[in-house]
Amino acid sequence: MTEYPVPAAVGSSSSAGAGGLDRAPRRLRADAKRNIDSLLEAAKAVFATSGVDAPAKQIADLAGVGVGTLYRHFPQRSDLVKAVFEREVDACADAAPALMAAHQPGEALARWVRRYTEFVATKRGLAAALHSGDPAFDALPGYFAGRLEPALGSLLAAAAASGEIRADISPRYLLHAVANLCLPMAGEGVAYSQRMVGLLIDGLRYGAETGQPRP
Repeated sequence: MTEYPVPAAVGSSSSAGAGGLDRAPRRLRADAKRNIDSLLEAAKAVFATSGVDAPAKQIADLAGVGVGTLYRHFPQRSDLVKAVFEREVDACADAAPALMAAHQPGEALARWVRRYTEFVATKRGLAAALHSGDPAFDALPGYFAGRLEPALGSLLAAAAASGEIRADISPRYLLHAVANLCLPMAGEGVAYSQRMVGLLIDGLRYGAETGQPRP
């Protein structure tokens, strides 16, 4: 993605006063954050339907901003792809403690795995870009593992300690197993992947230590 010429910002007039000068940077920062959030949400939707090579104008129009704003925040297409991916990974990882606080360990694990399944199954265009060999994406597999493996590991440990699942499950292996079950299948969509992953979740309970939770 190439740079887009952006007109210089118009400065505040001297009559604005010190209070106006103090408020302007805060307002600009808030506006920039809203624009970035809107662009990332729009890019997520567009990538899901049209792929990561969708026209920049399609993304900007959906976000309600100009193409120049898109290019100002994400000068290269790889910048936008990385930002969308990292945002989605963060949301998935951050869901783990919230689910653990709201549900029993086994249910929290099952709900998180279903969320992860939806993330993987609906981000196939992103996955293709990430495995394209573009050096811009070299750090993302490490980011993915660094955020999701600890999140899933905490869920697995809690469910195993409560006697709801077997205790010999590696978070890395489970993440890979779910991803494999989300590979495209002709004529099938996310619902198919969720059914297959449901069987996998049932299998985690085989060999669990039933009865009293472990100390």
